[in-house]
Amino acid sequence: MELHFTKTNGPADEAIDRLIELVGDIHHPEIVREILKLMNSTLKEIRFTAKVFGPYHKARKVSVFGSARTQSDESIYEMACLLGQKLAEAGYMVITGGGPGIMQAVNEGAGTEHSFGVSIRLPFEQKSNPILEGHPRNIMYKYFFTRKVAFLKQSDAIVLFPGGFGTLDEGMETLTLVQTGKRNPLPLILVDEPEGTYWLRWLNFFKKELLAQGYINATDFSLFERVESVDDAVMRIDRFYHRYHSLRYVREQLVLRLTSGIDPLKVNELKSRFSDILIPGGDLFLSGPLPVEADEPEVAHLPRLVVDFDRKDRLRDLIDAINAC
Repeated sequence: MELHFTKTNGPADEAIDRLIELVGDIHHPEIVREILKLMNSTLKEIRFTAKVFGPYHKARKVSVFGSARTQSDESIYEMACLLGQKLAEAGYMVITGGGPGIMQAVNEGAGTEHSFGVSIRLPFEQKSNPILEGHPRNIMYKYFFTRKVAFLKQSDAIVLFPGGFGTLDEGMETLTLVQTGKRNPLPLILVDEPEGTYWLRWLNFFKKELLAQGYINATDFSLFERVESVDDAVMRIDRFYHRYHSLRYVREQLVLRLTSGIDPLKVNELKSRFSDILIPGGDLFLSGPLPVEADEPEVAHLPRLVVDFDRKDRLRDLIDAINAC
């Protein structure tokens, strides 16, 4: 049966009431029912997300954000369409908010077979674009927070075109999570038109206000990149995954999985160059899979670089250096 959180469930309501009585000291059981309703809806959305994305877990995916109000005759729309096409040709799938404007352009370029839509029910403005409307890989969410979890959990890269509050919100949340280590590093690409100023002014604000006041560090600027061409955007995503594959924390150690090995001499150079991010007396060394990683047999063949990482700073710089070895 489908469970409701008003008293229309018969025996299920009696069981819920008994549980509330068993816990005791609950003065507002109606609030508990509201909490259960929220949890139920949230878990349904998360479970459905896993079902839709599950068959494609091996495919790299790029989430693209931008204004829903961009018109098809604007040059930035053409850039977004071309980006979708180039990403699909490079083997990536794209994730958009499923709506019009930049989102539709990216889905047009990538084609339905390479697209996901992560849409949101709104009282105005947005509905699914014609490329994704009715498609099984277009998910309609009730809550913004579950939709954001889907975007960030499933993405291997983020691309931001000029947009409004929603675009800036997604960009700032991604930056916050990566900066604080609550999300693994990934390419975060800001796309301007040639000689465009949208992201350039944003970066100038960061430098003149946030950095100057000490609210962020200079190293935080390595967490994102600004480009003025689609080819440059795709190249930077490819470069991030040139040798770096993925990471996992095993107790106090950071395990970096690599698609190809590194010369031991280069490893020594990395250890010297990044000694400031190692815990006192820590090491950086080549390894095979650690025993605890046996639950991920699909990456067992990959070489590892194990780092006694202090979890504070410069992880993105280390990944960039590994890719350049």
